[in-house]
This record gives sequence, structure tokens and C-alpha cells, in this order.
Amino acid sequence: MSITMRIIFIICYIVLAPFLGGFLEGLDRKISARMQGRVGPPVLQPFYDVQKLLNKQIIAVSRAQTFLLMTYMLLMIFTGAMFFAGSDILMCFFILATAATFLYFAAMITSSPYSTIGAQRELMQMMAYEPAVLLTCVGFYLSAKTFDVSAIAASPISHIVAMPGFFFAFVFIMTIKMRKSPFDTATSHHMHQELVKGLTTEMGARNLAIFQIAEWYENIFLIGVVALFIVNDNPWSYLAAVLVILAVYFVEILIDNTSARFRWDQMLKVTWLVTLLSAGVNLLILMLIS
Repeated sequence: MSITMRIIFIICYIVLAPFLGGFLEGLDRKISARMQGRVGPPVLQPFYDVQKLLNKQIIAVSRAQTFLLMTYMLLMIFTGAMFFAGSDILMCFFILATAATFLYFAAMITSSPYSTIGAQRELMQMMAYEPAVLLTCVGFYLSAKTFDVSAIAASPISHIVAMPGFFFAFVFIMTIKMRKSPFDTATSHHMHQELVKGLTTEMGARNLAIFQIAEWYENIFLIGVVALFIVNDNPWSYLAAVLVILAVYFVEILIDNTSARFRWDQMLKVTWLVTLLSAGVNLLILMLIS
């Protein structure tokens, strides 16, 4: 991939990702409402919510929280920019983990017990999904013989052929990363839970808007990783990737609306079991045939 193309992809991600992420969230709300027999808000409602938060009076529990959340968002943007520029996928996920650490500290510095417990559960979620994330990177390396995203995407065949177990494990942990039931233990899109809003309890006005925009950037990055399993040097594979992304996103919404919330220990057990049985077995097979 040429330098010019890398710059174009970076600019497109930085500019378009929050709009696409917000649109997908609005679509999520609309589909969820239909599943529950409601009309639901307009698709553009997430943008109205963020605009309202940005216009509110700034009241921060701690001044450091704004810095930590801004760093969280910037690292999230940097992660996606590196990925769509075709850089090292392993480095992308390392930066993603660093961003999650800043989110943890942004919740911990408040005096709210709800926010603190939510931050602790965020660490539990990281413990649950990180093994699957690292194994996915290893799987791409064994399949494509490189960690370079651009080289992986230019392979002659789709990597899902050799990595179905890794694909299943990654889609499974996306439920955690996208904060959907049954794994929305650290925070929830709904007010009626035991932690109110978990680690976002003390985030208000501009801080909550920063958190929301960062989540949109992260969701687009995660969708990009799903596409990486499908795309190859055939241009038609990009259409197939879009169809797979839509199917995966619908499945995530369906799971969110049909599942009760797990306890943190249940989340760890189930996620590690799925990672071991799907990605772990797939890894052994790839190591034997490579």
C-alpha cells in the first residue's frame, strides 16, 4: 500500500468513523426497539444526544478525568488509524489495550462507589477478552505469515477459511467490547441496573460525549477486524465483507435483546471456555499444517 493510500485511509477513518459509528448505534436502537415491540428513537438520535452533552454546562468530578478520557479517545483514534493504514495488527491491539487502561483510570479517580466498581469490572472484562484478541493476532500470522494488515488483506483467499475458530471467538468477545448483554457488566446502556451506569456514572456533559465518540471509533475498528477475516485480493470480497459485517452486527443486537446479564465470574468462565475450544483448537490445527 502506497503512502498516499495510507494517508487517505487514515483521514477517512478519522473523519467518517464517528459518523458511521453513530449511525450504527442509531440503527441498533431502532432494531432493538422493534424487537421489543416499540417504535424507538430516530436513527440520528445518538448524534442529538452527543450534541446535547457538548452544549451542557461542564461539571467534572475531577479535572484529571477529562485528560484521561481525551487520552482514551486519542489512543482509540490512533488504533483505528494504524489498522486502516495497513500497519501491524498486533501493535493495534496493544494500543487498544492501553486505551482501555486510561478508561479504567478515568472511572477510578472519582469518589463514586458505582464508578469504582464499574472500573473494577472493566478490568475483569479485559481479562476475559484479551486472550481471544491475542490469539486472533497469532492466527492471522500463522495464516498470512505476517502481522501487516495490508498484506493480510491482499491474500489470495479469505482467512476465515483457515480461521473459523478464531472468527467465532472474536465475534464472541465483540459482545464484551461493544458492551452488550450478557456481558455488559461494567456499564450498561440502560439505567435500570445495580450499578446505575457503572464506570460512566460520574461522566457528564462533555466527558460523557468524549466517551461516546471514542466508543464509536472503537466499534468501527472492531468491524474492520471482522472484515479482515473476509477480504482478499478479489474486489468482490469487499462486498462479502459488508454482508458479513451486517450479519454479525445483527447477531450482536439479537444477543443483546435476548440475554440476561452474567456475573463477572460467569463471564470469565464462558469467554475463556469459548476461546479455548474455538480459537485454541483452531490454533493447534494451524500449527500442525503450517
